[in-house]
Amino acid sequence: MNQAIVLSKHPVGKVTESDFQLVERPSPPCEEGFFRTKNMWLSLDAGFRHWMEEGAGDNYLPGMQIGDPVQGVVIGEVIESCHSGYPVGCIVSARTAWEQFSVLDGTDLCNILTPADGVPLHQYMSTLGLTGMTAWVGIYRVGNPRAGETVVISAAGGAVGTVAGQLAKAEGCRVVGLTSTRSKADWLVKDVGYDLVIDRETQPDLDNSLRDAVPEGIDVYFDNVGGHVLDTVMAQLKEGARIALSGAISEYEGPVEPLYNSYELVTKRVRMEGFMVTDHVEEFPAILKDLQNRLANGTLKSFEQIYSGLSETPRAFCDMMHGASRGKCLV
Repeated sequence: MNQAIVLSKHPVGKVTESDFQLVERPSPPCEEGFFRTKNMWLSLDAGFRHWMEEGAGDNYLPGMQIGDPVQGVVIGEVIESCHSGYPVGCIVSARTAWEQFSVLDGTDLCNILTPADGVPLHQYMSTLGLTGMTAWVGIYRVGNPRAGETVVISAAGGAVGTVAGQLAKAEGCRVVGLTSTRSKADWLVKDVGYDLVIDRETQPDLDNSLRDAVPEGIDVYFDNVGGHVLDTVMAQLKEGARIALSGAISEYEGPVEPLYNSYELVTKRVRMEGFMVTDHVEEFPAILKDLQNRLANGTLKSFEQIYSGLSETPRAFCDMMHGASRGKCLV
């Protein structure tokens, strides 16, 4: 039998634990061309909230239906195989579902992992996985920060934000974060290495807080939030600024907020680019090597919040969506 977390109803507004259900059902047979994994680590990613909506679905992923296992990225060990490319005993990462066992064919972001000596396996779900690679691509392929520039990063305490902030800092930039609480802001400065962090708990007027923090304007904005935050930042960009659009967590659980300052992009010759890390698959080996080297030499730190057991997944996901977690959220 196979335990799985399924969507019990489409979330409306803020996602709650009652939107999910733990079920037990038979695992499908492992036929020719497929292999079975026992899943050890589950990555929780805010972007999947979008595909939980009723009627969701696009050219990237189909929408989740009620009763379907919730989609996610896992690390698992191959325990049965009818696929020559994935022998029993190998460790793989793949996009599959929140479940105990998965039957895969090797096509959906599936990769064999060969962990480096001394590197915890779960870091291949965080800093050395799609999370860290998203930060890397956003910084180096879109933002392209230069020494002395000011970089602002929203959702700074999240999985991508903690890595992106360190990468920008390594380039000699002044790095300013945006986050939810004062305690998280203090942690980001003390442990992650941000120069300054604005929190909405004690600094609810983002416009004035930003003007005080970056009076000369913003060179690079790494956006994980969208909506009002993106619009506020647009009004404070320097000429020639770059915006990397990585996510829009503010829009996953509510109406899309209008952007009033978009003409700033024209007058200031700003380049704004959305990106998907999966468009850079050919660069993954080089990106992974770079991130591994930084971890090994101590210039990059990995931050995770770990929950234990599949049954904890709904709570962990809700904590992440509502700002209660720090770094990468894993089960």
